[in-house]
Amino acid sequence: MWNRLKTPLKALLVIAIVALCVWSITPINQKVKLGLDLQGGARVLLQLQTSPDVPKITSEIQSQVEQVVQNRVNGLGVSEPIISRVGTDRLLVELAGLKNSDEAERLLKEAAVLEMKIMPEKVQQRAAVDKKYADDPNGAYKDSGDVVYKGSELKSASPSFGPTGKPIITFRTKDPKKFGELTSKNIGHWLAVFLDKKLVNDAVIQSTITSDGETTGDFTEEDVIRISTELNAGALPVPVKIIENSSVGATLGAFDLQKSMIASAIGLALVLIFMVVVYRLPGLLADLALIIYVLMLLGLLAINHAVLTLPGIAGFVLSIGMAVDANVLIFERMKEEIWSGKSLRAAVKTGFARAFTSVFDSHFTTIVGAGVLYLLGTGTVKGFAYTLFWGTVFSLVTAVFITRFFTDVVVDNDLVTNTKAYGA
Repeated sequence: MWNRLKTPLKALLVIAIVALCVWSITPINQKVKLGLDLQGGARVLLQLQTSPDVPKITSEIQSQVEQVVQNRVNGLGVSEPIISRVGTDRLLVELAGLKNSDEAERLLKEAAVLEMKIMPEKVQQRAAVDKKYADDPNGAYKDSGDVVYKGSELKSASPSFGPTGKPIITFRTKDPKKFGELTSKNIGHWLAVFLDKKLVNDAVIQSTITSDGETTGDFTEEDVIRISTELNAGALPVPVKIIENSSVGATLGAFDLQKSMIASAIGLALVLIFMVVVYRLPGLLADLALIIYVLMLLGLLAINHAVLTLPGIAGFVLSIGMAVDANVLIFERMKEEIWSGKSLRAAVKTGFARAFTSVFDSHFTTIVGAGVLYLLGTGTVKGFAYTLFWGTVFSLVTAVFITRFFTDVVVDNDLVTNTKAYGA
């Protein structure tokens, strides 16, 4: 029963893999993300600085800053930002596809500090007619007394639009009971909202508010998106200083990508031709498996939203060499079995079985090396290690399973029986 069904089932599995890979990478220019070196963007090196509250930069502080920066950068909508630790007190932030590097610099250094105060009526009246007074930290902010609620006590903030269509910020509190008590005790009083000590909104508390509220002001759409992102990300635990800010132009990235793809295509074409010339029919079957291998690796990059960099392309091309190396070992073993007088079926079975140990060992050592490189490396080194690791894994799968499947189909059905077609 299994002998009758195994070939159709294997064929369905191969077809399903190919279909899934094609679906995942279509359209390829949208599904496979390019790194900073290929599509341009910004590279920012941050220096963490001590403060009276934090006299020493520890790994915990570095981790906290990394998380806050990660949250803020994600709000910019850039594709897969790469944040790497440099030493014990620096962070390297790479933002691929970012057009406005000044916005990234400002967002990485600053924090939106939102505070609420109960504003006296005379202060409100003056602030309503005197914008300079409303924006002065020593003006309306100072004259409004103590802070009664902070932005850090907000659960979430999001950009929205008010009834008149003006951009506003809606928020949800972490402690509805506390905010409810605050508003219930001050019904009829002015609640002022200050952002970075500037008055952005004031309103009379007309009823008890518990979990949800909104902040209105003279905001643009970009303002409410930026402020919401900063409020959600939280404040940096220590000050940071930008000690290096460089940009990579899209023109340079496109040039590098074009040259890299041409080199990869030429290398792949030479490999395909070599396999057909030297190993003939098995080489052709290996070429088909190699095409499936390329689809599998691209599919993995697309599904995992991985970023493809120039070192990543290098790892990709190197893993193609590993894939061919596995087939070379197998086919050479097959030829030896044919020369010894065995039938094609026996030569294929014995060739794959006896070459498996060598194929597995060579791939396993590369997988271990790529894994260590990925765990210990930073930045673009990780991209190289990532594609090399998974490329080698897929190389092992395609050599042992897919190439074997194609060969079994040809041999078991006596489609080609001349041993010369197998390079013997």
